[in-house]
Amino acid sequence: MRIGYACLTVGVLNTELKTCLLKNASEEKLTELIKHNLNALEKMIDYNIENQIELFRISSSLIPFGSNPVNRIAWWEVFEKQFRKISKKIAKSGMRISMHPGQYTVLNSADENIVANAITDLDYHACVMDSLGLGPENKIILHIGGIYNDKKQAIKRFLKNYQRLSETVKKRLVIENDDKSYTISDVLIIGKALDIPVVFDNLHHQVNPCDEKHPDTYWIDICKTTWKSQDGKQKIHYSQQHPDKKPGSHSKTIGINEFMAFYQDLDGRDLDIMLEVKDKNLSAIKCINCTTAKKEINRLEHEWSKYKYAVLERSPLDYLEIRKLLNNKDSYPCMEFYNLIEASFQKETTMGNSVNVAQHIWGYFRTIALPSEKKYFLKLLDQYEKGEASIKKVKKNLWKMTVKYEQTYLLDSYYYVIV
Repeated sequence: MRIGYACLTVGVLNTELKTCLLKNASEEKLTELIKHNLNALEKMIDYNIENQIELFRISSSLIPFGSNPVNRIAWWEVFEKQFRKISKKIAKSGMRISMHPGQYTVLNSADENIVANAITDLDYHACVMDSLGLGPENKIILHIGGIYNDKKQAIKRFLKNYQRLSETVKKRLVIENDDKSYTISDVLIIGKALDIPVVFDNLHHQVNPCDEKHPDTYWIDICKTTWKSQDGKQKIHYSQQHPDKKPGSHSKTIGINEFMAFYQDLDGRDLDIMLEVKDKNLSAIKCINCTTAKKEINRLEHEWSKYKYAVLERSPLDYLEIRKLLNNKDSYPCMEFYNLIEASFQKETTMGNSVNVAQHIWGYFRTIALPSEKKYFLKLLDQYEKGEASIKKVKKNLWKMTVKYEQTYLLDSYYYVIV
């Protein structure tokens, strides 16, 4: 089983993707952005390899305006060398890649212009994957689209317009149930009619069920029948409902108890699970560590080195409990470890805790910082305690110091990224 995440890598230096306004999309600007984004993608792939993450969704934003006429660059040729370099890393690691066009890529629209743009956008996604030398098991995921007051006709348009797709798109395309219009049973009918794979999304099914008498595993097993050998291992999407947002909104993190209950219900089914969650790779590593056969305490110790200051800022008691938990080097208390971390993030930070952690972080620079830097830090801290500055401003200053003085331990810390 492979567990992965989508599009962006949280807390990893130099992995942000960049774009620009349409009016600023000159050839020179787009060339600069594409080069930057491919470098960022390579950093993401390196991170995934280092952390044994073998399932990853590449953002559709990789090539700015990739399917828009404003981008006239033959980027697959101009950046062929860079694509080839990334391709070799993906192939060597055995990583499986996917892409997922956004909500405006609608193949069953009644508007021909929208359909034509959707076909062009799917061609763009296939071109990215072809440029990376990826086989047909690396998929492009698509929703069916809208209903337009007549679901039968909307489905007929999807079936008809599918035939207009290029073969390179067809061999990669898989379809997924959504949280508003098309249930998993609807999508299965379409998938079987076109002989293409179907991805089951658990949260979409929870919000938009076709029935409530069958468990998720029932639909997962039916979806499996749509996956052929050339499509690779069956893939599903897993997410959890955000407690404070509208139905279908993804949670900030994957609650490990809920995930493990889902995992146990799978009863050994060998699936690829794409997590859709706000904290991206953080949840992927959490779920990988709790399902791995390699139960080694150093996995949790490595995680703790990243989480420790973020936990301390919220709950010194949970911080101490986790330290005690990790004292036994012959154990692997993975669930307890992540439950304590999750519990700490449910707690509000206090000014006292925030000041304490900021001073801890400053300790890394105490002997190397310039007198002016020390003076500025102490001034910021004083302003924060008086309510004249935010903790965000204090952290921004500490991050600047972390980068300047190349404090590797702090560069990897989630203290700066979890809010």
